[in-house]
Amino acid sequence: MESPARSAINPIDATVGERVRQLRRHRELSLQQVAQRAELSVGFLSQIERGLSSPSLRDLIRVAAALEADLGMLFEGAGGTPPQGEGLVTRPAQRQEVAFHEGITKQLLTPHGDAALRLYLITIEPAGRTGEELYSHAGEEAGLVLQGRLLLTVETTDHLLQEGDSFRFRSDRPHRFSNASAMVTRVLWVNTAPVG
Repeated sequence: MESPARSAINPIDATVGERVRQLRRHRELSLQQVAQRAELSVGFLSQIERGLSSPSLRDLIRVAAALEADLGMLFEGAGGTPPQGEGLVTRPAQRQEVAFHEGITKQLLTPHGDAALRLYLITIEPAGRTGEELYSHAGEEAGLVLQGRLLLTVETTDHLLQEGDSFRFRSDRPHRFSNASAMVTRVLWVNTAPVG
């Protein structure tokens, strides 16, 4: 019989936790090593791996950096057999969608795998945002606003982008973004990160 605590685990937290565990084991790192690199406690990292905690975006960025992985890799489905043709084509039915932050959903458009380039369709609900704090990570990003309006802050500058506007910046520059309209905003978003 499943315990009440176990049945209450958020499926997104469970997926992220399993991916953290997979990547850590693949890189042959201990919980202590990753926790030290990420400047988190071993207990908190263990809770993340077991899906018992909903880490902040900042914590996930630290964990990804400690694992020398792209942040997007933490949201990929765990386990399973790769579909035929993996690494080349992603069909609409194969797209993986995850809740990324407050009112923000990311849909991975590129095939799964340890790749430097990742293409996402980001949907931001009205009032959706990545939070008040700026964050940064390795890599570079670019995007095109397909629908709505995006408020993109990079360092100390706010940029209001409308449908058809595009952007590019290094991901190590502190940034955040939010929906700047009363309708759903959709952005085609590209992230690059070191492979490995």
